[in-house]
Amino acid sequence: MFKFKLLIFGFLFVPTFICFSQKEQASIGYNKIEANWESMAQNYQVPEWFQDGKIGVWMHWGVPSAIDENRPNDGSHYGRRMYGPNEGEKGVQLNMTQTLSDWHTKTYGTPENFGYEKFIQDFKAENWKPEALVKFFKDCGARFIMPVATHHDNFDMYDSFFAWNSVKMGPKRDVIQEWKDAAYKYDLKFGVSTHLYWSPRFFNTARKYQKPNTPEWALFNMDYDPKKYSSQESWNEHWYKRCWDLIEKYSPDMFNNDSPYPSIKTGKGLGVKLFSDFLNKDLSENNGKQTTVLSFKNSKMDKAAFTYNLERGMFGQTQDHPWMWATDLSGNWFYRKQAKTRMSIPVLIGNAVDAISKNGVVMINVALKGDGTLPDTQAKMLRAFGDWIKINGEGIYGTRPWEVNGEGPLEIVTRRTGENLKEYLSKDIRFTTKNENIYAFVLARPTEDILIETLKSKGNLLKEIKNIELLGSDEKITWTQSVEGLKIKCPKNAPIQPAIGFKITVQ
Repeated sequence: MFKFKLLIFGFLFVPTFICFSQKEQASIGYNKIEANWESMAQNYQVPEWFQDGKIGVWMHWGVPSAIDENRPNDGSHYGRRMYGPNEGEKGVQLNMTQTLSDWHTKTYGTPENFGYEKFIQDFKAENWKPEALVKFFKDCGARFIMPVATHHDNFDMYDSFFAWNSVKMGPKRDVIQEWKDAAYKYDLKFGVSTHLYWSPRFFNTARKYQKPNTPEWALFNMDYDPKKYSSQESWNEHWYKRCWDLIEKYSPDMFNNDSPYPSIKTGKGLGVKLFSDFLNKDLSENNGKQTTVLSFKNSKMDKAAFTYNLERGMFGQTQDHPWMWATDLSGNWFYRKQAKTRMSIPVLIGNAVDAISKNGVVMINVALKGDGTLPDTQAKMLRAFGDWIKINGEGIYGTRPWEVNGEGPLEIVTRRTGENLKEYLSKDIRFTTKNENIYAFVLARPTEDILIETLKSKGNLLKEIKNIELLGSDEKITWTQSVEGLKIKCPKNAPIQPAIGFKITVQ
C-alpha cells in the first residue's frame, strides 16, 4: 500500500511514495486507502447518516450575492462575464456575456477602472443570522447543510491562509465556521463545497487588466496559465494546499468538489490524493469507520469510489450507489432578483421523491442576498417542501430503494443538467421501503381510485398485504388486490398536499 509523503519547501511540496507494510496496516487496525481510484472504489463506504438523512440544503453565497440585484442574467458567472467574451464563446453564452459586460461598463465603469475586486467591499452580510437560517432549514426537513467555501471567483469564505477571504475582507467573519457552529447546534451534519479548480480559467479575460506586484495579482491567478493550468505543478500543489487547509481547519462531514481536480496524468494524482487523505483522516479519527461523504461530478469515474453529484440532472433507473440530486430554488445559483426557478413546488416534491426512490439524496440550493437574508420566494418553496416532509417523512427518512422504483406515464430520462420540469400525474407512483414496509407515493393529488400495477397479486410483491395507511391521515383506507394491480379507493380526507404517501404493511 502506498501513501504520499509531503516534503514542504515554502509553498511547494514534492510528493514521494512510501509503502505501508502489512505489519503497519495491522498496527493501525484498519486499511488505509491508497491514493488511487481502485483503492477508493474498494474502500469507500457511504455513512448511514447521509443515506438516512435524505435532505440537505446547499448555500451559494458570496461576493456575487452583493452585486446589483437588478443586473442582467449572468448565469452566476458575473466575475467572468463582466470582462467580456472569451475566445470561442458564441451563441446564447456570447450574448449573455456581451450584454453583461456592456451593462457593467455603463453602470460601474470599465473593468480597468472597476474590477471584480471592488465588489468585495459591498459584500457585508449585515443581516446574516446563521443560527436562525439553519433552524429554518431544519424545520423545512434538512438533515445536513453545505455552504460554498470557495466559488469560481477564488474568494474564500473562511479563515484561509490565502489573503482573499471573508475574515480579512467583506463581512470580516469566518462564514464557514459560523455555518458549522449553527449546524452542530441544531444537530445537523455539515459539509463544504469548493469550486476552486475552475478559477484560473474563470478569470481568463480579466488578466489583461491586472498589474504586477498588486494584491489583485493573486485573486486573478496571474501566476497560472488559464489554458494549461491543469498541467502546472505550482497550480495543482496550490489547489491541494488550499483544499487541505479547509479540511484540516473545519473537519467537514462532507466535502464536495464541484469542479475538476488534478488528474493522475497531468496533475500527479493530487486530486485522488486529496480525496483519499480526506477519507483517511476520517478513518484515523473514528477507529477505521468512515463517517464522511466525498462528492463530485465526474460521471466517467467508478461511482463506487465516491458519491456522485448529479447537478440539475436525473436518473431514469435506481442506482447501485447512493448519489446526490442537486437542484436550485433561485434560478441562478447566486441571488439575482429577476431570476426565478422554472420548477413548481409540486414538481420539486415529485422530483425529490423520484430521486430518493432511485437511491438518491436531495440537495436543495438556496441563494442568499448579499446582506445574508433568504429571499421570500425561495423561503416559500422551502417551507412548502418542509410542510410536505412533516407529513410524509416516515416514508422518506431512513428508507432505501425498493426492488422497483416506480411506475407511471411521466418518463424520467438519465441525463445531467436536464432535470424534470413537467407536472406529475396521479398515475405516477414512486416506492421506498423501511422495516419491511413499502411506501407508495402518488405524485399528484388523486381525484379517482388509484391503481398500482406494480403491486398486483403474484407480481413483484411476494408477501401478503396486511394493511394500508395514508400518511398524515386517520382515514381508514379501502383497497383490493388483483392480477391487475393494487386498487386503493380515493381517500376523502387526504392531506392538502401536491403528493400523498401510503404505508403498506406486509406479512
